[in-house]
Amino acid sequence: MSEKVVAILGATGVVGTQMLQCLEERDFPVSRLVPLASARSAGKTLTFRGEEVAIQEARPEAFEGVDIVLGAAGDDIAKALLPEAAARGAVCVDNSHAFRLDPDVPLVVPEINAGDIANHPRNIIANPNCATIIGLVPTYPLHKAAGLRRMIVSTYQAASGAGMPGLRELQRETSVLANGGEMGDTSPFAYQLAANLIPQIGSFKDEGYTSEEWKMQNEGRKIMHLPEVRVNCTCVRVPVMRSHSESITCEFDRPLTPDQAREILAAAPGVKVVDDPATLSYPMPLDTSDQDLVYVGRIRRDLSAPEGVSSLTFWCCGDQIRKGAATNAVQIAEYLV
Repeated sequence: MSEKVVAILGATGVVGTQMLQCLEERDFPVSRLVPLASARSAGKTLTFRGEEVAIQEARPEAFEGVDIVLGAAGDDIAKALLPEAAARGAVCVDNSHAFRLDPDVPLVVPEINAGDIANHPRNIIANPNCATIIGLVPTYPLHKAAGLRRMIVSTYQAASGAGMPGLRELQRETSVLANGGEMGDTSPFAYQLAANLIPQIGSFKDEGYTSEEWKMQNEGRKIMHLPEVRVNCTCVRVPVMRSHSESITCEFDRPLTPDQAREILAAAPGVKVVDDPATLSYPMPLDTSDQDLVYVGRIRRDLSAPEGVSSLTFWCCGDQIRKGAATNAVQIAEYLV
């Protein structure tokens, strides 16, 4: 692979920092790294491949000569700066929500629709929502075998989904509870997360569903090229530092047994089957953090399905910061080179 000038927009955040690590781990062909962040971080340094690299202020001129941009900033910054980078010839792989449903922007999970990467007329490729990635990596191989008709999903999303502020706040709250202090302000969470669950991620939208819940349907349809698939999703923030978990029930057009599903998933890219009730083996956030596979277990028949309807339930876990964000973006960039 030919070497590329690679910029990371939002290089000092939790996802940007993980992107940097993934580039190193996967030996991505970087000729020059351009870390970009806010003006207050400009001039500071970070370490890449044993060398100190200066952080630059994120502004349009910083993208001159850049081949690939990995976006790890919020929607507003992505909307303002990534078109500037694209206009200068860079291909942008963006982790924000800003461009995901744009018809001229491919939305990609490489294990599912890598073929869409080649068609990016705006020079922007979107990284899906973290929970969408983790849920679809094991769902798609089952769809190919039996034809996905419907999904019912409950997500249990770690504090890392709220970025570094979320991680720091859960650490603070845990310390407060342990030491008997005053809880005080719980931002970025609406309520205390430690020793609690918050059944809201994102703002409330149509039909009483949150923006995070709509993403599973809208993004899933685009990624899997299934415009009619139906999804019912409930997203919950849980007091876990890292790695999202999901309970998923899938209804199919054709028969599919739990044993067949295990065999399919064992051979699927990006998936590890951990499913042995006799030895209490099943996916858990502690086991799936800081690695790139989506673990799948608790695969069983959906007992509520009407007679004659093929439906399975399973449980999966994956690292939100890695496969749910940074690693997926770097995988897309690998296809570009």
